[in-house]
Amino acid sequence: MDVVQFDAVSKRYTIGQRLNARESLNAAAARLLRGGAPVDGELWSLRDVSFTLGSGQSLGIVGRNGAGKSTILKILAGITAPTSGMSRTRGRVAALLEVGTGFHPELTGRENIYLNGAILGMSRQDIRSRFAQIVDFSGVERFLDTPVKRYSSGMYLRLAFAVAAHLEPDVLVVDEILAVGDAEFQRKCIGRLEEAEEEGRALIFVSHDLETLGTLCPRSLWLECGAVRELGETPNILRSYLASGLPLAPRSTASHAAVAAVRDVRVVADQMDADQMDANPVLMRSDRLRIEVDLEVTDPVPGLDLAITLTTAGGTRVLDELVSDSGAGRLNRGALRATLVVPPLLNVGEFAVGVWLGTSYEEFIDEPAVATFSLHGSDQNRPERVLTLNLPIAVDRRDD
Repeated sequence: MDVVQFDAVSKRYTIGQRLNARESLNAAAARLLRGGAPVDGELWSLRDVSFTLGSGQSLGIVGRNGAGKSTILKILAGITAPTSGMSRTRGRVAALLEVGTGFHPELTGRENIYLNGAILGMSRQDIRSRFAQIVDFSGVERFLDTPVKRYSSGMYLRLAFAVAAHLEPDVLVVDEILAVGDAEFQRKCIGRLEEAEEEGRALIFVSHDLETLGTLCPRSLWLECGAVRELGETPNILRSYLASGLPLAPRSTASHAAVAAVRDVRVVADQMDADQMDANPVLMRSDRLRIEVDLEVTDPVPGLDLAITLTTAGGTRVLDELVSDSGAGRLNRGALRATLVVPPLLNVGEFAVGVWLGTSYEEFIDEPAVATFSLHGSDQNRPERVLTLNLPIAVDRRDD
């Protein structure tokens, strides 16, 4: 059964809307004189947006600033009404749209937990049974009886998320709010959202952290100028979305008049087929990459070898792999293709593919940046590291 129905929803705002009574009367009179035409400009934040969501399902929403993402969430949360179309939710809806949304600043953290629970339709006994979990998750126990107006934004976030995630809503609506917390708290939040999905709750998630969105949401909606550009599986949506506005340069050609020439270099995600190579693919940090170098050896050269390198934008060489090291033997004369598969080890950022061709005694080609590409996703708040190996660290008790 669908717990969220969004059917042909449109939302119109008036630009420059007047606020005081006299100006409102003047605006109404002007509309009458002009046959009902609006005095001010109109902005359609949404136009004919439709989707459905069942229990235990999740939907990510992506789009550039002003695309209408937050408007969808506000309509679902009941903060604003659609101009046309129908929005219907079944059960309790908990919305995290801004830090502290739904909190009364003069009330303490303890009082706001009960207030939010009452808004969600929970009984006092139900709230009390989950109270300890909420406080433990939020980590604000010391300040529980302090008015929340004295909380930092991080404390606001911790308590707001803990309340929304633990009071068992049927639909959980989360905007970019998780960006406020630290890395440890973000991991806790993501874990809690995954648990909520397993418990059968519907999740609608908006975030510019596309890697997290891809982890939580198998399906995504791409909004552009208030309209649905695409709705489908999240990996496909993210690639199309990123490719639409991020010019990449995974192709390049370097020609040499020596004994060999590099004809083409491609960098693609390993699961892509040949038809997708020509579409400037968007590469995610979690992708296994395939680097293909097409070259032509015009003259036979004993001991001819090829190296493929990867270098960061800062000049750090991350990989330097030789054909001969892989046991493939030396290069013979003719049209050749060298393929290097790189597991998902690299952090997000810009990289250059380099090509070296030569022997132990002679160098024919040395191009450190014959092609460039970008990796997108989350740097997990560690932008300074180049590799994400996630190696296990063993911690044992010492017997001193």
